[in-house]
Amino acid sequence: MDVQSKEKDMLMLLEELVNIDSGSYQKKGIDKVGSILRKRFETLGYDIKEIEQRKRGNHLIISHPKVTMPSILIVAHMDTVFPEGTAEKRPFKIEGNRAYGPGVIDMKASLVAVLYALETLREQGDSSYKHVKVLLTTDEEIGSITSRSLIEQEARGMSYVLVMEPARKDGSVVTERRGNGRFTLKVRGRAAHSGIEPEKGRSAIEELAHKIVKLYELNDHEHGVSINVGIIEGGAAVNTVSSRAVGHIDVRVATQEQAEELAHKIEEVCASSDVRGTIIELTGDINRPPMIKDEKISELFHIVQNVGKELGLTIKDTKTGGGSDASFTAALGIPTIDGLGPVGGNAHSEKEYLEIPSFTERTLLLAKVIQRLVQIQDNKAYAGA
Repeated sequence: MDVQSKEKDMLMLLEELVNIDSGSYQKKGIDKVGSILRKRFETLGYDIKEIEQRKRGNHLIISHPKVTMPSILIVAHMDTVFPEGTAEKRPFKIEGNRAYGPGVIDMKASLVAVLYALETLREQGDSSYKHVKVLLTTDEEIGSITSRSLIEQEARGMSYVLVMEPARKDGSVVTERRGNGRFTLKVRGRAAHSGIEPEKGRSAIEELAHKIVKLYELNDHEHGVSINVGIIEGGAAVNTVSSRAVGHIDVRVATQEQAEELAHKIEEVCASSDVRGTIIELTGDINRPPMIKDEKISELFHIVQNVGKELGLTIKDTKTGGGSDASFTAALGIPTIDGLGPVGGNAHSEKEYLEIPSFTERTLLLAKVIQRLVQIQDNKAYAGA
């Protein structure tokens, strides 16, 4: 398969996508990215179903009209973490063997790779491209609020799920992820002048401080349990006892049992006040289950590894604490592998980059993996006939 000759065109499309602001809350930009990709997939003969969202970007379901039961679901997201105006401030650029720009590796390079992998299969006359359904979502970076149910719906009945988060810096794919969630702790107190009548106040900040200490005591890093209060807000003036405070809590777990236990412990911590007269409100949950490397995922990884070996690539796997949509499909018991995108690093930062040599390399790997998985399913169907 000739993918290397497409590198220039791939980089041109990538530049176009990167130079569009498509943060999770920027519906106009995400829908513009979706419109560009929609037209390109339509030229390959795919049908596009648009799932409209009022506040967020519209999700896209891409499937071939001649195959009613595709066996592979590819999941990728079109949103980034960057605020509006970022693309204008630091647009796409190439320096040496790296490309830079907002969302270049997480995950606009992957969007391009999916398109060109399927295009390559089609050009080769390989019908396996028809047996793939592609789901492009728009809110992965903010917890897949509207897309989780869609991902789970489209994954049911699939033989495999390929998630296009970028490969790790060393080229590893991802077979394990910790589960994660977000909680918000709001405290209401009573304002008072800290110099004239502080005794009449009830400090929301003091109450939040007590809770933060107790929450951090729940950490068990050795066993994969992490709690971090990453943002705190509160107070009106330095000489005023605060009437409000808010803590934003990030939670990571290694097992589903830990998730359930930790959610209960967090609720217990926040069930009563340490500062008399303050009122506590806790919202949120652990919304991404852990991705556990079971026998099915191990088998899928070995298929990817073997395809890589045929291409002269050494593919390793790894586990990570970051969350992704792979957790949803893995939790359904569907063989899922993540990190199949190109290689890069520093995602979510001003130094985010793509390793350009990996762009066509990983696109070819994806095409070959699709081809192999469809062959495996065809052989199973033939053996069972």
